[in-house]
Amino acid sequence: MDLKNKKGIIINHKKIIRIMNKYNLITKIRRRNPYRNMFKKTQEHRFFPNILNREFKENIPYRKLSTDITYVYFNNRKAYLSVVKDIATKEVLSWQPSTSLSMNIVLNTINKLNKHNLTKETLIHSDQGFHYTNPEYIQKIKELNIIQSMSRKGKCIDNCPIESFFGHFKDEVDYKECKTFEELSDKIEEYINYYNNERYQWNLKKMTPVQYRNHLLSQKS
Repeated sequence: MDLKNKKGIIINHKKIIRIMNKYNLITKIRRRNPYRNMFKKTQEHRFFPNILNREFKENIPYRKLSTDITYVYFNNRKAYLSVVKDIATKEVLSWQPSTSLSMNIVLNTINKLNKHNLTKETLIHSDQGFHYTNPEYIQKIKELNIIQSMSRKGKCIDNCPIESFFGHFKDEVDYKECKTFEELSDKIEEYINYYNNERYQWNLKKMTPVQYRNHLLSQKS
């Protein structure tokens, strides 16, 4: 269209594509998303129903978990943080910072759940992102013998418990001041330990997440 209207040159768009491919010319605008392309190339990626269905009220620890990945910018660099949070206690059960969005970021996060008392009734909820529909992730969830649930497409409110944690983290941590990824990782760990063990919350009967978890478990026993 540009060639025709500005230069008076009429040329078939398929020929333009052939020329671009020949000289490896790639537009900077609307580059292809590599994860979307990978998703289209495989039929193994699976979606799961929204079993959680915004039922965020829970008084049994380890029954409903929420997980997601967020961007963390520091020192003109981009990192990522994967987190799993217990909906009942608001405790962060596992996390993994990374400079890469490879599958390892979620697999490592899930592997760390082994130290917690998960049961056959445990449900883990995520969005429909590439990582969570990936066969490797699905297999890992099966190995833990827990139930997989997913938000509806474009409905971030379906997974608001984890978004709430990310909001607190970004409001309360000066992560942008970090100079190295190692410094960022230390700051993330320091905050999560504070969040779990020292940050009292009104909705948890004025307890910390760990205190509230112990409180619920003692009532159950």
